[in-house]
Amino acid sequence: MKSESVPPGRSVLLTLQRATHATLQLITTELVDLDLTASEINALANLADGRGRTVSQLGAAVGIRPTTLTSVLDRLERRGHITRGTRAGDRRSVLIELTESGHAAAALIEQTLADIEGRALEGLPAEAIAGFHAVLDALVGGGM
Repeated sequence: MKSESVPPGRSVLLTLQRATHATLQLITTELVDLDLTASEINALANLADGRGRTVSQLGAAVGIRPTTLTSVLDRLERRGHITRGTRAGDRRSVLIELTESGHAAAALIEQTLADIEGRALEGLPAEAIAGFHAVLDALVGGGM
C-alpha cells in the first residue's frame, strides 16, 4: 500500500497507538484488584501459557527494555507471582516461571483479555478481523 492511499488524519500507526493506550487503560481498570501495572500485566500475560522463559525471551515478547523488565520482574517476584532460577544445562541463563499465585493472576488476565476482545470485536465480520491481523502482521514483520 502506498502512503498516499492513507487518508489524511487516518494514520494506521497513530490509530494503533491510540487503541493501545485505550486498551491498556481498560485492562488496568478491569484488573485493578490485582494491583499490577500495565507492564506487570503484560509480563504475566506472556507467561500465562505456563512455559518458563529466559529474561531475553520475555523481554522480546513484552517489548520493553531490559532495565525496565528487571524492575518489573523484581516487583512480580516480591509479590510472589514469579520465580527466577537457572536453566538446566546453562547456569548463566535466568529462567522466569510463574508461581501458584502467578498462574492464578495470569489466568485472570487471560480471561479478562478474552472478555475485552470479545466485546470489542462482537459483530465484526471474520474478514474484518482477518484484515486487522494482516495489518498487525505486516507492522510486526515488515520493516519495523
